[in-house]
Amino acid sequence: MRGFTLPVWVVAAAKAAAFVLNGDSFNSSQIIDFSDNEDSIQVPVRSAALLHRGHQALGISFCDPGNCLDLTIDLEIWTLLKYVEANKTFNSDSLSGSSESWLKVIPGFGVGKLQTSNAISISDFAQNLLEYNLRSFKKNGYILELEIIFPEGKKLADRTSNHAFGVVDGLALIGTQANVQISASPDQLQYTIDDLRKKCASKDFLGDLTFVIGENGLNLALQSGLPSKQIIKTGNWIGPLLVASAEEKVKKLILFGYHGKLIKLAGGIFHTHHHLADSRLEILIALAVKEGIPYPLIQSLQDASSIEAALLILENKDIVSTNKLWERIALEVEKRSIEYVNHYFSSSMEIGAVLFDRKRKLRWASPTAFKNIASFNLKLEDEIENFL
Repeated sequence: MRGFTLPVWVVAAAKAAAFVLNGDSFNSSQIIDFSDNEDSIQVPVRSAALLHRGHQALGISFCDPGNCLDLTIDLEIWTLLKYVEANKTFNSDSLSGSSESWLKVIPGFGVGKLQTSNAISISDFAQNLLEYNLRSFKKNGYILELEIIFPEGKKLADRTSNHAFGVVDGLALIGTQANVQISASPDQLQYTIDDLRKKCASKDFLGDLTFVIGENGLNLALQSGLPSKQIIKTGNWIGPLLVASAEEKVKKLILFGYHGKLIKLAGGIFHTHHHLADSRLEILIALAVKEGIPYPLIQSLQDASSIEAALLILENKDIVSTNKLWERIALEVEKRSIEYVNHYFSSSMEIGAVLFDRKRKLRWASPTAFKNIASFNLKLEDEIENFL
């Protein structure tokens, strides 16, 4: 069964609360509408009730992303709504960047905030979906204040790479569509291959592609100036997509990703979903040995709780060795990717790797990526701090 993304369940809970706040009885099934003429969907809601003598309403839903391995399964969602006089002063640092002055979205407990601004971490899709479905509840002279709470969000966020992308204190409210795309499913692989073939068949295709993994990688790639026409969002099916690129006569391919994800390729793992394989710390330690990192440093990595923690340990002890190791990892990503392709298909396609760190800085690149970086985008070269 294919489920809905987190923003849909938030909107459903908020809409149920809005109805109750405006005097209607609770309805356990909410209709969610879309601004782009997509068909409306019905979404179940657990409960909604008035609070504070009828001045506030609470809506509760539970996220159901369908039959996929996602940490938001059964995530409890609370939405608190109330009307506030429009002249009341708000702390804008904690609000969403909404263009709708009548709606203020506040990140409550367990909801991710941007570390740089303290604003809620929310995608345009989620923001627009909220505005479109709550617009009918506008009141002249009042602002509709929506506080979103994920009671288990802070704990679950520790199992994500949110902090690597500047999101703190909880789960980000991201998503670009209503239906869940299962990055580990064969259907998603076929969808991505179709997208790849379409790009390669276009008249303006020059032979260059960039693979990114996930929404955060896509966002950073676009911010860095890479043209969208050459970007493929891969999900977790890296191996088959590398072979498909070779079959489509791609000349130059860049693997653009978070170091904690692409390190799996350096260990020969080409389906990167964490439920299927991990071994990132083991790969890091093996490559540290191969690179000749001092043994005391390698020993310290064994106590790291995550790949990010290992990087912090290394940086605090020996920044030179840290950069040498991650440059080695970028090189191994390149080498193992080429070996993977040639195992299935004879190809002269050049593959390079560009890795960014937990601060969203482009830090390391493989030799081929360095050589070809100008043909992808000159802006990248200025942002990468350490090349081979």
